[in-house]
Amino acid sequence: MTVRRRRKVRKQRGRRTYGRGCSKRGRGSGERGGTGMSGGHKHKWSYIIRYLPDYFGKHGFTRPAAVRRGLRVINVGEIDENLDKFVELGLARREGDRFFVDLNKLGIDKVLGGGQVTHQLEVTAKSFVESAKRKIEEAGGKAIAG
Repeated sequence: MTVRRRRKVRKQRGRRTYGRGCSKRGRGSGERGGTGMSGGHKHKWSYIIRYLPDYFGKHGFTRPAAVRRGLRVINVGEIDENLDKFVELGLARREGDRFFVDLNKLGIDKVLGGGQVTHQLEVTAKSFVESAKRKIEEAGGKAIAG
């Protein structure tokens, strides 16, 4: 593609009508049916249908902010890895080999089954995925929903 160095109007200099038939037609935006999107719902409708089919109308909706809160989740592997940190922060306690973790204090809604469990955990959370429950119980722990 080559760059056009001069404006096209240079060719029309000295021609009075500038390629518009008569001199009156070049005034304003009347000869082109209005500027911008004017006439889009009227005489330029065929253009809208072809090139901008989604220009008019409503599309989708916005969910209310009250409904938008997502679930806060954690993997069982992450719980197992961060046990020392949880005990330090007072979110978990240790009795012998068993750890008692209350995830409701952390504001976590659901426990997912990613990772491995190497300690005996007694985890309290709102809900558990089946695989998370199974892994906790196989390691000699307990999953308490509530």
